[in-house]
Amino acid sequence: MEMKQIYVLAALWLSFVGRISSLSITVNDVECVYEYVFYEGDAISGNFVVVDHDIFWGSDHPGIDFTVSSPGGNVVHNIKGTSGDKFELKAPRSGMYKFCFHNPYSTPETVSFYIHVGHIPNEHDVAKDGWLNLSLLLIMSV
Repeated sequence: MEMKQIYVLAALWLSFVGRISSLSITVNDVECVYEYVFYEGDAISGNFVVVDHDIFWGSDHPGIDFTVSSPGGNVVHNIKGTSGDKFELKAPRSGMYKFCFHNPYSTPETVSFYIHVGHIPNEHDVAKDGWLNLSLLLIMSV
């Protein structure tokens, strides 16, 4: 495969992959982040970590809780009492997802949070969005 073809295929793949978000938030009680998922079945993955938890947390600290809720309000993922973890799930439907952190202590905690929403289109999506024609045109022109 020639380098031009590899670049074209890489560009097409990157256009399908999705969005990546990274942020840092201070959690006093409950803090939530919202992310729109465009397609049912999209892969939602990420991780989070409480910054400096080793320095400030005693052995009796309960950790923080993390919950992901679907657009209908159903909890689709839940992690309890941790200083950080990773998560991965398939979106049961499209719409606005809510990612919430709960800190049971009154001491503010800083959480570094990363999320990725990815969509690999099926044949119907590709044809509907015109990507098939574009990819064929780009590959033929190389």
